Amino acid sequence: MIKTLTRKTCRRMASTNATEKYGFVLHGKKILGAALNYMDIVRSRNVPVPKEPLIFLKPTTSYEIEGNPIVIPKVFTKVAHEVELGVIIGKKCKNVSKEEALSYVGGYCLALDMTAQCNLGLARQNGHPWSLGKGFDTSTPVSRFVSCNQIENPHDIPLWLKVNGELRQRGNTADLIFKVDDLIAYASKYMTLEPNDLILTGTPDGSLSTKAGDIIEAGMGDHVQIKFTVVGEECT
Repeated sequence: MIKTLTRKTCRRMASTNATEKYGFVLHGKKILGAALNYMDIVRSRNVPVPKEPLIFLKPTTSYEIEGNPIVIPKVFTKVAHEVELGVIIGKKCKNVSKEEALSYVGGYCLALDMTAQCNLGLARQNGHPWSLGKGFDTSTPVSRFVSCNQIENPHDIPLWLKVNGELRQRGNTADLIFKVDDLIAYASKYMTLEPNDLILTGTPDGSLSTKAGDIIEAGMGDHVQIKFTVVGEECT
């Protein structure tokens, strides 16, 4: 039986090592995502540029770390990869301005926002929530924590993703429509952001479906790389 990530699993790791690398996974209370936040994906879908951030929520039970697989639920027929810069909140904030927003960043990570396009497409058509297509178990694979000292400029980070060695996505956070400070300031108008909360900043164009047996590799500049195997739920 393949072991999937739970907070109990993380706590069984060497405590210091786990806290340093994945403290935000252990202690975070929520995950926010930003949809349609790269110009290339807006152009490719021929949709209007959003006038304000399109924010959705994911449960923390969707987290996964390296060493465990991404599991595609039996109820889904099309699950796609999305590579993203993750922003980890460092201190509690509410109604912060754009000018002060970056001072609330505690660190970063590389993340995948696995998305059940088969479910999300119907949800969009019918005006329904995105929770099921975005929040299933293992839908948020993440890297280790990356400190602010390692990221000189969060708005100039190359991102890439390969499936079975084939390049699928390549982009740069310079092309974000709403920057990190925009997202923090906007979200904090509606909800309190707490330490270890994660904001997924959006994905560049090139999101395609994956299947059991695929190997997904992704990178964030020279800072970090991740690698995950995709399996079907019946294999776990």
